[in-house]
Order: sequence, then C-alpha cells, then structure tokens
Amino acid sequence: MYELALPWLLLLLPVPLLAWRLLPPRHSIEPSVRLPFFDDVAKAAGITPSQGSVIAGRTRSQAAMQATVWCLLVVALARPQFIEPPIEKSEPQRDILLALDLSQSMDTRDFAKPDGSPEPRVEAVKQTVTDFIAKRTGDRIGLIAFGDAPYPLAPFTMDHPLVSKMVANLLPGIAGPRTALGDSLGLAIRMFDKTNMPEKVLILLTDGNDTASRMPPLKAAEIARTKGITIHTIGIGDPKASGEDKLDMATLQQIAAKTGGRYFFGSDQTSLSAIYNVLDAITPQAQRSLSWRPRIELFPWPLAAAVLLLSGWYLSSGMIGVARRRFAG
Repeated sequence: MYELALPWLLLLLPVPLLAWRLLPPRHSIEPSVRLPFFDDVAKAAGITPSQGSVIAGRTRSQAAMQATVWCLLVVALARPQFIEPPIEKSEPQRDILLALDLSQSMDTRDFAKPDGSPEPRVEAVKQTVTDFIAKRTGDRIGLIAFGDAPYPLAPFTMDHPLVSKMVANLLPGIAGPRTALGDSLGLAIRMFDKTNMPEKVLILLTDGNDTASRMPPLKAAEIARTKGITIHTIGIGDPKASGEDKLDMATLQQIAAKTGGRYFFGSDQTSLSAIYNVLDAITPQAQRSLSWRPRIELFPWPLAAAVLLLSGWYLSSGMIGVARRRFAG
C-alpha cells in the first residue's frame, strides 16, 4: 500500500493561491528610452499611447504548469512511500546446553534396546539426544563433552544438523577415563555468561561420580543458581557399583534441586527416551516474533517530474521566442 510519511506538508498546497490573494502585487521600475519626437512616431505608426502601469500577463498554460510543478514539489516533500508486505522473523529466547559424559565407562554394554538386545550406553545416549535435538527447532543448542576435563564441542547455535552430527561422532573415552562433573558445570556457566538469552537450561548426563574436578559440583550448582541457570540431571550408571563407576545419585539430585531442575534416572534406551520426552515437554519452545514492513521511498518520482516539466517548459518557451524573433527579422 502507499502512504505519505509527512502528510501534514500537504497543507502547503494552497500557499501560492493565498499569497496571490493576500500579498500586494510586485512593483518594479524599468529603465526606458526618452524620445523627444515620441508623439510623431506614435502618430506615424497609428498608435494611441496610454499612461499608467503595465501588468505582466500570464497565460493559462503557464499557470497550469506552475500549479502542477508546485503540487509535485509538495508531494515530494511529503515523502510518498510504498509499504511492502510484512516480514516476520522468530528469535529464540532459550539456550539449551547438553553436557554428556564421555568417560570410558560409557562403553559399558548394559543398556537394553527396545528389542531387548544389549548395547553400549553411549550409543543409546547418542540416538536419544539426536532425537531430542531434532525437536528443539526454536532453541539455540550447545554441546559439551567431559571426561578428565570438559571440552566445548559446539557453541550455542541454530545449526542443529551440525550439533547432531557431532553427537553422532562421539566416542567413549575420547575425553579421558575419569569424570570431571564439577568442572563441566563451571565450563557451562562460562558459556552461558556469553549469552543474553532470558532462559538458560543445562541438561547434564553422566554415568559415574566426580573423580577429576577441581571445582566441587555443589559449589558450581550454587553459582549456576545465582546466574539463573536451570540444570536437569540424568543418571544412567549403576548406583550399586564401586569406585569411579558408581553413580552418585545424591549429588545429581542436589544439583537439580538447587537450580530448580529435575533429576532423572535411565536404566535402558526406552526409559532414556522417555526422560528426554519429559524434558521436551517441561521446556516448551520459547520464541519472540519480530515483524516489520519495508518501505520504498517514492519522492524521487514527483521531484523528477517537477524538474522535467519545468525544464521542458522553459526550454520550449526559449525556442519559441527565438523562432519569433527570426520570423520578425
């Protein structure tokens, strides 16, 4: 659709008419040549001279041209615009960070597939996490892998296929045999510090207990709470095991409780998939819709029309004057 950015400038349209009606006429004195025998010349020419002022006349075509040029200039000043159809864009309002345990124990084949056959823990995690990523079309997702130390594998991004590809290529033990749970929380906090999203969610998955961190996990959870980070924890190991392989359920539960998150335990691929379905449900996609309408400025068109009309008029008037003088000569 079309509109004027400054429609109030159309009030200038009657200004020339008001000036012509209200202002006094312009007077000018032009030099002339005095002839002592003027009466004889006028008599010989058969002209009866008159006394008084001479009012310069204006033809109808000239008045119409001037009025048209003025209207075009006023319309150009009012800035006509063409408003294009609205363009809408959705911006994510939540960052989700996936922290996955890749210690050597993730290679343990004690997870049952839906058909009952055993598979390594890491394979069940990769398949379930990939399905979860595919559902989160409106959120930015980042990825951390941790073992002896945490490693940022993907920053927060909307390129979900890239994150899924990195998850598919994860191997147990590539980050070391131990579990740095507290340090992975510290790395997650630093990554969230670089974002300005109103919602920050960390989903932490591990199958053991903290054996390599310099930062205590509960201390890291306290810091995360002060920064508005919600942590959901998932345990998939064996709580009855000993040493590094024992799942520290109590610590995971406290981490989730301190940050307003939830703790889950997965014993096989089916229960793990159910956990991520619950996480998908309790963190609905948050997006902000932005809409704007591009504007195309059209004032050059009436401005160019006014210039061309005025130039053409004076050019044609000059050519007509030259032709008349040549004909008279």
